[in-house]
Amino acid sequence: MTDQPQNQQASFKPIFISVVADLQKTAAEDGEVMALIGTLGAEIASRFNQQSWTGVKQSLTRENYDELLGAFQRQGTELNKAGQTKKAYAIQALAVSLVAGTQRQDADIAAGEPLLDQLIDHTVGLVIRTATRRVH
Repeated sequence: MTDQPQNQQASFKPIFISVVADLQKTAAEDGEVMALIGTLGAEIASRFNQQSWTGVKQSLTRENYDELLGAFQRQGTELNKAGQTKKAYAIQALAVSLVAGTQRQDADIAAGEPLLDQLIDHTVGLVIRTATRRVH
């Protein structure tokens, strides 16, 4: 009999590493994707009365986590089918960050999660500050 959580972690790790590496490159090359990540992250932060993506992750109940991950999976699949790959990529980045928070027992994920979250928090912060300036 296989250990399900360990298998899930093993299958998640290469995805995590790939997304973190790709996102570091994308941050420098594709402002549209970063804006999409920031906008989606800011919308979610607002929904949970938080000022950052990290705040959202820290405030989630298990039920909220499951609902958010399920929504990411559904929306990501729909967007990919519709050819909206940049929006799907933004959802994937947030989903990978979300799942990483449950996989910290792996040293590589524990080391990479803060880097991913800092990048997401930076883009979310830019969106929130820009929106605040427009209101005032």
